[in-house]
Amino acid sequence: MTEPILVTGATGRLGRALVPRLRSAGHNVRLLSRRRQTGSEWVTGDLLNGDGLDAAVGGAGTIIHCATSTGRADADAMRNLIRAAVLAGSPHLIYVSIVGIERVKLSYYQTKLACEQLLEESGLPWTIQRATQFHGLISWMCDIQWWLPVIVMPAGVSFQPIDVRDVADRLTELAGEAPMGRAADMGGPEIHAAADLARTYVRALGRRQAVMSVPMPGAAIRDYREGGHLAPEHAVGTITFGDFLAEGRRA
Repeated sequence: MTEPILVTGATGRLGRALVPRLRSAGHNVRLLSRRRQTGSEWVTGDLLNGDGLDAAVGGAGTIIHCATSTGRADADAMRNLIRAAVLAGSPHLIYVSIVGIERVKLSYYQTKLACEQLLEESGLPWTIQRATQFHGLISWMCDIQWWLPVIVMPAGVSFQPIDVRDVADRLTELAGEAPMGRAADMGGPEIHAAADLARTYVRALGRRQAVMSVPMPGAAIRDYREGGHLAPEHAVGTITFGDFLAEGRRA
């Protein structure tokens, strides 16, 4: 048997796409959960307080860190994971991050950047894979406005959404390669204005909502308007936002 690959965040959108791909590639996969799960592939550990991580990481040749709290606790989770990994013999740690986190003034992005820096200074063999926003985020921005007659999107802002399956494919490739530091960014196949993405959403779901672009204040919105979160030179995704919505409706 090959050394197992430990996946954090295995029950999230990305994790659910990643795990079957790793298995199909012949990898021995170990899944981390805070709560006990059925099945021999699951191990119990808590990234936020470090409980159980030594056993979870032990013997792993690679760790793919997909878990996120979408808040400042991510930095504590990274510290705990790094500590356990160093004690376990320094496996290759692959971290999933976001394009433009040094250019967009969001507190969550600042935390992601801090996590990258912790990994870079850890002494572990590491790879950081940044990606643009997932399709699910754009859909969520529209979903939470389902009860309104109008979907409001930020004026002057475009997004380059990518499908988690495209990112999972890339992570599966990285799991079989040597650590490379910062990997090339990943962006979705198309860049569209936020309002146009919302219109695609409305059409795909057969809704009657209008879509309105509204100027919004704040440093983060300004950075988004300047395109700091985009990767037009790395438009490697294959599944468009329209494809994603069509598949969801058929399902």
